[in-house]
Amino acid sequence: MSTTTSTHQAARSELGSFGERLIGPDDERYDEARALFNAMIDKRPALIARCETAGDVAAVIRFAREQGLPLAVRAGGHNWGGLASADDGVVIDLSPMNSVTVDPKSATVRVGGGSLWQEVDAATQPHALAVPTGIISTTGVAGLTLGGGHGYLTRRHGLTIDNLLSAEMVLADGTQVTASAEDNPDLFWAIRGGGGNFGVVTEFTFRAHPLETIVGGPTFWALEDSDELLAAYREWLPSAPRNVSGFFNWHTIPPAEPFPEEIHLRLVCGIVWCIDASDDEAEKAIAPFLSIAEPLMHGIGRMPIAGLNGAFDGLYHPGDQWYARADFVREIPDEAIERNREWNAKMPTFKSGSHLYPIDGAVHDVAPEDTAFSFRDATWSQVFIGVDGDPAQAQALKDWTIGYWEALHPYAAGGAYVNFMMDEGQARVKATYGANHPRLARVKAQYDPDNVFRVNQNILPAA
Repeated sequence: MSTTTSTHQAARSELGSFGERLIGPDDERYDEARALFNAMIDKRPALIARCETAGDVAAVIRFAREQGLPLAVRAGGHNWGGLASADDGVVIDLSPMNSVTVDPKSATVRVGGGSLWQEVDAATQPHALAVPTGIISTTGVAGLTLGGGHGYLTRRHGLTIDNLLSAEMVLADGTQVTASAEDNPDLFWAIRGGGGNFGVVTEFTFRAHPLETIVGGPTFWALEDSDELLAAYREWLPSAPRNVSGFFNWHTIPPAEPFPEEIHLRLVCGIVWCIDASDDEAEKAIAPFLSIAEPLMHGIGRMPIAGLNGAFDGLYHPGDQWYARADFVREIPDEAIERNREWNAKMPTFKSGSHLYPIDGAVHDVAPEDTAFSFRDATWSQVFIGVDGDPAQAQALKDWTIGYWEALHPYAAGGAYVNFMMDEGQARVKATYGANHPRLARVKAQYDPDNVFRVNQNILPAA
């Protein structure tokens, strides 16, 4: 009898109350349930347990420990490194725990650990409120938050963790606790950027911000204009008002609507804008870039933030091949501008590219030691992504992404946004947390001394 099959049978006995919420290799739902966002990674867990309560989570943790099996936690399953699953292990699937409750009087939002950001947007938008998220609405709330969380509203309202008020958690020993500034403050400090190393978050409570609509969307220029545009952007962004944001990017125009047919498959650079201001103010903020070079496309409009968060969901859907590298960036010298253009001229597929996400403004109001997220002095978080639907492209995606990253890494600040990292080893994990890493290791030793939660960008417990 195979290990995976026997694990499923043992779980039926030990976790009988789960019923059909236990999925093993002999279940017709298995392949669909185990599929990850990144199809380049194919893992075969012994058991997937869909949890509805914190008590369910505690029971599955206990079962995995008794069986001596690796334990992974899946919320949205969006992680590019495939860290929402484990071969021959147990997966805690939080997807049933997706309730979102908005209190408009206190401007707070309670979010189940298995929720997606599109579910948060749908709940907050009727109240003209928003919680700072990323840029793809199918991303899981838990993964993005625990890694720090940067996106469209970061310059004005900080990282997602800067808006986290508390978290309900299940620890490695099955204990259910609250992490907040008042309760278990060391744990609260650690989960704000330290990933899933310390326990399973079953509910988040966020501060929300008033927001009716924004002016947003992409402006694209020819790749040949990128040197001049990026040189202007690197000077403009740090002094721009915090309510004005936009991430610089290099892409290929997709061969589909709403992109004009005459620019399909053109190599481009661009800025995806998010401006919380009047139409006139937004126009004034964008105008300097329109005078540098004639855009190929200027797709700007007023919309709810949910419209912008979901704008690229259709392009970047589950099932593609993904390979990524990332770095934090403080400054962009002329040489880095040239390297970016050169590597994007060699883009392997139309879904591949690179983004420079602003992480200045309100992010810099928080000291590096105040949360586990340590690169509070960086200006951008850059990601290099090789993406395509064809498995035959996998090696080309890896080669281009790694080559591009190696060419730009000499100009980086060191370390990277953990949500963009693949399995890159302990040196990269330590570089990412910098001076905060020793404290993280001590908190890990306190709350998870046996490293039960190790299917992640792992922080080893202090000896």
